[in-house]
Amino acid sequence: MDVYGLIGKSLSHSRSPEYFNKRFKDKGIDAEYRLFEIDTIDEFEGIIQDTPNLKGLNVTIPYKRSFGHMIDELSSEVRKTGALNTIKLIHDSGKIITKAYNTDIRGFETSIKPIIDHNTGIKALILGSGGAAHTASYVFRRLGVFYYFISRKPAKVVHMGYNWITKDLVEEYRLIVNCTPIGMYPNVDDAPKIPYEYINGKNICFDCIYNPEDTLFLKRAKLNGATVISGKQMFDVQANRAWEIWME
Repeated sequence: MDVYGLIGKSLSHSRSPEYFNKRFKDKGIDAEYRLFEIDTIDEFEGIIQDTPNLKGLNVTIPYKRSFGHMIDELSSEVRKTGALNTIKLIHDSGKIITKAYNTDIRGFETSIKPIIDHNTGIKALILGSGGAAHTASYVFRRLGVFYYFISRKPAKVVHMGYNWITKDLVEEYRLIVNCTPIGMYPNVDDAPKIPYEYINGKNICFDCIYNPEDTLFLKRAKLNGATVISGKQMFDVQANRAWEIWME
């Protein structure tokens, strides 16, 4: 039986096993999708060695920007974003070759492009500075969207602190994208600490989180009249792209 899985630090939120195991069953493929929780990236090699039939992995928080130096081949999009979320393992004459991809790019772009197309000149605030945030910034550059990162520890030119968010900033940067894990199951009562009172009907709030679909971030934004979009479509699209890569 071939093995696929998700690697990350805390995986109770993940619906990937349900998604992929159902697909394996429906397609009549002798494979299983597992969860691999690790505390440090040093455990990555052990998982590969201890799982001889491992053929593919999804990568989630907080390791999307951690495994690059441990992978044999990086796709151009991984090199450009510095983030990966899908690994394909090729077994060849006793050797294992690892290839890394970023399927979040397709997922995010598919979800956000209709918004950009209907809001010419819109600017964005990206909450967070990890792998998902760098994926979002890459897509925004491709689509010609000006953006700033909102970070707890602003240290770069394109980074602002959360306490820098003013009413004028929210009015100018109408698209707000949550790329942090804040509000993800099981911590559903959490939300990014932004001034929601400044959000109004002209704002569009997108959450990369898909579990729950209706996060507290989106609920608060919606109460103030904003258009809200969950990460469900992004998850579905990126998962389908990972499937395509593994089955090629």
